[in-house]
Amino acid sequence: MKAAVFKDIRDMAIEERETPAPPKGGLLIKVRACGICGGDVRNFHNGLKDGIKNQIMGHEIAGEVAESDSAGFKAGDQVALAPDVSCGECWYCKRGLVNLCERHRMLGTHFPGGFAQYMAVPEEVLRRGFIERIPDGMPYRHAAFAETAAAVLACQQLNGVSLGDRVLIVGDGPVGCLHVEAAKARGAGLVLLAGMDRLSMAAAFSPDEILDNRFPEAVKKRVLELTDGIGADIVIIAVPSVAPQRQALELARKRGRVVIYGGVPRSDEMTTINSNTIHYREITLTGAFSYPATGLSDALRAIRAGQIHPELYISATVPLEDVVKGIEMVKTGEALKVMVDPWMYYTNPD
Repeated sequence: MKAAVFKDIRDMAIEERETPAPPKGGLLIKVRACGICGGDVRNFHNGLKDGIKNQIMGHEIAGEVAESDSAGFKAGDQVALAPDVSCGECWYCKRGLVNLCERHRMLGTHFPGGFAQYMAVPEEVLRRGFIERIPDGMPYRHAAFAETAAAVLACQQLNGVSLGDRVLIVGDGPVGCLHVEAAKARGAGLVLLAGMDRLSMAAAFSPDEILDNRFPEAVKKRVLELTDGIGADIVIIAVPSVAPQRQALELARKRGRVVIYGGVPRSDEMTTINSNTIHYREITLTGAFSYPATGLSDALRAIRAGQIHPELYISATVPLEDVVKGIEMVKTGEALKVMVDPWMYYTNPD
């Protein structure tokens, strides 16, 4: 089989590898689609967790069971996979908080991922990870997109986005746009999006207003105008940068909520905030990471119900040989979402 293998920072190699056999109690998956996310961009440029190298990346996966050694699945089953694998034994796992597992591992980091034509799924991943059958008729690329949607839906559920809320999303990438769709589906009364790089693309998701965050003072003025002078009920920061985290405190109303969604590069993870703003305005500042055990199935249902529209996000599909090109398309904002099709024919530009 062909696989795109992360060798080291900014070094990806296309290799011919032996197609693995299904592990005892596990599966062999024929990968049909695997999304490239912001985490892949960070990992390619900064390295995988725990210094792992020589690994097949990719964790937003959809495919077909090629061979099964599991009683729960048979050859031909269409499945979607998400990356998190919990231990099932720590304090958090025993309380259902699998996303906060003390020994959290991931497909594409600690296990070979989906940037390959086939991937072996151990029995441990079937028990402690995320694998769901794809609803009938759903394209593989849409099912692969469910992993991205799962975390967004869980974030808004956790933070209580509800009927009539005035919600500001900071970030115009695919996650920011997903937050717009999710907030509208949950009945938010006003949904604003502030971004810089992909504002024209974000228009497809119909936020109530799009704000150019290259001009933060103008953004603040407009947010106050649209919220009767008090600020947003909830501000969700969906961009991998610390500067908007400081900005968000000025955009939330008193007793409002600011949610830091997604990670920033480890090289620039520290920030300073105005603690008096939090204190005197009684603002809640919190984080949101991953999703509960029902997260992937919740997202697949939302896509099937037409509440989330993957076709609006997927800007390009590339073969394995163009994984790095796809990563750069995501990084530069040329595309909202890029899918990798490991079986797509590659045409050498030379």
